[in-house]
Amino acid sequence: MSYLHWAPVTEGLLEAVCVVDPQTLRILTVNGAACRLLGAGREALVGSSVLDWTADPQDEVYWAEWRAGIEQTLESESAVRRADGSVLPVQRRVGPVHPVGGEPVVLWAMQNLAEWRATRQQLETLLAELRSVLESASDAILVCDLDGRIRAFNPAFAQLWDVPAALLTDNDENAIWQHLGLQVMDASAFTAGLQALQRTPLREAHDLVPLRSGRLLECTSRPQLARGRPIGRIYVYRDITERAAIDAKLRLAAKVFEASLDAIVVTDPQLRIVACNPAALRLADHAHDDLQGQPVEALLTAPTRPQWTSEASAALHAQGYWEGELWLRRPRGPAVALLVSWVLLRDANGQPLNTVLFAKDLSEKLEAQRRIEQLAYTDPLTGLPNRLLLGERVAHAIHVAQRNSQGFALLFLDLDRFKSINDSLGHMFGDRVLVEIAERLQRCLRQTDTLARLGGDEFVVHLHDADREAAARAAQRLIAAVMQPVSIEQMQFTLSGSIGIAMYPDDGASLDELIQSADTAMYQVKERGKGHYRFYQPQMNADLLQRVQMDHAMREGLRRGEFVLHYQPRVDLRADAVPGCEALLRWQRPEHGLVMPSTFIGVAEETGLIADLGHWVLREAVAQAARWHASGRALQVAVNVSALQFTQPGFVQDVADALHVSGLPPALLELELTESILIRDAEEALAKLQALAELGVELSLDDFGTGYSSLTYLKRFPLHRLKVDRSFIASMPEDDVDAAIVAAIVQMGHALRMEVVAEGVERAEQLQRLRALGCDHCQGFLFERALPAQALIEWLDRRTQACAAPAAGAPASR
Repeated sequence: MSYLHWAPVTEGLLEAVCVVDPQTLRILTVNGAACRLLGAGREALVGSSVLDWTADPQDEVYWAEWRAGIEQTLESESAVRRADGSVLPVQRRVGPVHPVGGEPVVLWAMQNLAEWRATRQQLETLLAELRSVLESASDAILVCDLDGRIRAFNPAFAQLWDVPAALLTDNDENAIWQHLGLQVMDASAFTAGLQALQRTPLREAHDLVPLRSGRLLECTSRPQLARGRPIGRIYVYRDITERAAIDAKLRLAAKVFEASLDAIVVTDPQLRIVACNPAALRLADHAHDDLQGQPVEALLTAPTRPQWTSEASAALHAQGYWEGELWLRRPRGPAVALLVSWVLLRDANGQPLNTVLFAKDLSEKLEAQRRIEQLAYTDPLTGLPNRLLLGERVAHAIHVAQRNSQGFALLFLDLDRFKSINDSLGHMFGDRVLVEIAERLQRCLRQTDTLARLGGDEFVVHLHDADREAAARAAQRLIAAVMQPVSIEQMQFTLSGSIGIAMYPDDGASLDELIQSADTAMYQVKERGKGHYRFYQPQMNADLLQRVQMDHAMREGLRRGEFVLHYQPRVDLRADAVPGCEALLRWQRPEHGLVMPSTFIGVAEETGLIADLGHWVLREAVAQAARWHASGRALQVAVNVSALQFTQPGFVQDVADALHVSGLPPALLELELTESILIRDAEEALAKLQALAELGVELSLDDFGTGYSSLTYLKRFPLHRLKVDRSFIASMPEDDVDAAIVAAIVQMGHALRMEVVAEGVERAEQLQRLRALGCDHCQGFLFERALPAQALIEWLDRRTQACAAPAAGAPASR
C-alpha cells in the first residue's frame, strides 16, 4: 500500500498523525493537525527523519529499535521540537500498522498537552469563580425541588421576570408562579412544560419562552444532582432578544427547534422566511429549500382579512408581538387553520432583527367547533334549523324588511293527535314520522324560506317576502302535504296539521312576538276542529290574556274559599216529592258578584283546574248532604264529574274518602257522568263504575242524547238514571221530532231499568208532556232555580206546608 493512501485516512483525525517508515524512520505522510502541531508545512515534514522533530533523548533509543526491526507500541508523555525550535509537551501514541497486502508502517499520533493543561487550569479557575459570583450572575437562575417548589432565585431572575418587590419578601411561591404565567405569551404551554419536566427529573431541556412584553427568553433546565441522584432542578433564563444573543442561542436551541411538535418559522425584518423547523415543513408539505427566502404571505393567508400582513407588521413594531388565526397554504390538499403567536426580536439599539412565528394546528379544534355549531344550530332528529338559527334568520329578515319596507310571514304548525302515535307505537316510531313530515314540509317551500323544528311536533316556517295571500297558499300546501298518507313498516295512517299565521310587522316586531301570535292563532284552529289554518287577530291575544287572568283568579279564589255550591231540587213526578238535588258550582268573585259556571268552567277545563274544582265540589257536597242527613233530612245530592277528574288514578278512592270522612250513607250521593267520559276508554270506565257501584253510590248519565253511546256498553254500565239534555225539552211541545226523541229516551231508559230525569223544565206544557210520556223526575226553573243550602231547606219547608194545605188550581211543586 503506497504511503499516499494514508493521506485521506489521517486527514480527518483531530489528533496530529505522522506515518513513518520503520526502516528509514522517514515521515511518509502527515495530516493537517500534525502540520499545525509541529509548525511546519507538509513539504518540510514529508521525507524528513522523525528524529528531527523529537526533543527527548530517549526517543533516539526507541526509534533505533524500530530500525533494528523490533516492533513495539508506546504511549506516554514526551516532547517534540517545533520548526521554530521551541519544545512542546505532547501525549504521544506510537504503534505498528500492518495493511493487507502492503509493507508495515509506524503510526505516530500526538496531542498538545500544553493546550489541555491550560484548559484544565482554566476550568479549575472558572469553577472557583462560579462559586463566588453566583449571586452576581447576569443570567436569571431559578432553583426548584423535585416537587416544583421554589427554593431560590437570584436578583437577575427577579429583574428579568419583573417580579414585584412584595413577592421578593413574602416567600409566596404560588403568587410567583401566577406572576410568571401572566408574563408569558402562552400560559397553558408554559405550565404544561414545567409539569412535564417535573415528571422526568433527569431530563435536560432547552426552550424558548416568548413574553407578552415582546421579549424572547431562552430557558435551559437541568437536574440538580447530589451524589448522582436528582435533588431538584435549575432553570436558567436569558434574554435573547438582541441579535447577538439570538445568533448564539439559536444554535444551542437547534435541538428544540428541530424536535418541536409546533411549527416554528424565523423571518428577517422584511418578513422573508429564514428558517423553518421540521414540524413547519411537514405541516406545509414543503421541502426546506422551497420556503427559504419567500415572503411569509406566500405561506400564510387570511381570506377574511386581506390586509392581515399590514395589521400583523404594525402590531409587531408597536407592541412586539401579534397573535391571531391564519390559514396555511399547501401545494397539495386543503389549507390548514393555525393559531399563530408572532414575536419581534430587536438588537441593542432597538432595531428589528428577526421575527419568530409559533403556530399550532387548529384543524381538530375547528372540526370540533363546527360540530358544536351544527348541534347548536340544527335539530338533531330532522337536521332542520332550530330556534337559535331561526332567530338569526328572522332577525336578518326584520332588518331587511325595515330597510325595504317589506313584510314576511311566520307560520306555526302543530301536528294534530301526534301524541297518540308516540303513546301507541313508541317514540322511535314517532321520530320516523317526524322525519318524514319534515321532508314533506321542506319540499313545499322555496330555498329562501326557512323551516325550523322547535321540538316535539311543532314546526315554524319563515316565508321570505310573503303577503297574506302567499302565506295562505303556503299554509294550504303544507296542510295538504301533512295529510298525505304515511306508510312506515307496512303501517299506513293519516295525519293532519293545524297552522297559525302571523304577519310582520302587523303581528309582532320580533321572533318571540311573531311565534306567540302564530301560536295563538294555531290554538284557535285547534279549538275549532283542527286540520286548517288561521291568521292571527289581535282579539285572540286579548281572549288568551283574559283566560290566563281568569285561570289565576280561579286558583286564588279556590285558595281563598270564594267558591260556593247552590242546589237545584229534583222533583219525583210520580210521588210529587223532592228526593234529591243537584249541586251546582258558583263563584262569589269579589267586585264581580256571583259568577255562573258558563263563564269559567271552559277555562278550568282548558287549564286542568277542573280536577281541583271537582275534588272540592265532591267533598263540599258530600259534607253538606251529611249535615242534612244528621238533621233528619235524607236528601240525595248529585255531583257533576268532569272527564279529567274521572280519569285521575285516585278518583274512586277520593269518593270513598269523602264518604268515610263525612259519614254520609253512599246511597245519598249521585255522580253525574257525560257520555264522552264513558266512551273514551269504555273498559277502564266500566271498571271504575263497578268500583263506585260497589261503594253504594248511585250513577247517572248526564246530557244523554247529545253524544254517542254504544247501547252494548250502556247496557253493561251500572247506571241508575238517564238525564235528558235540556235542548230536547226546550222545544218539545212545538217540535214533534224532539218530543219523539224524548219519548224514545224514556222508553229506552225504562227498558234498561233506569229512571229518566228531564233537565231544563221551565213551562207547564213541558211538564204536561213529560208526565204523559212517563218521565220519572224533572228539574228546572218551573220548580225552582238552584239555591244556597239554607235557602233550599227553607223552600222545601214551604213546599211541604203547601202540600199539607193544597190549593186548588196551582201546582203543588211551585
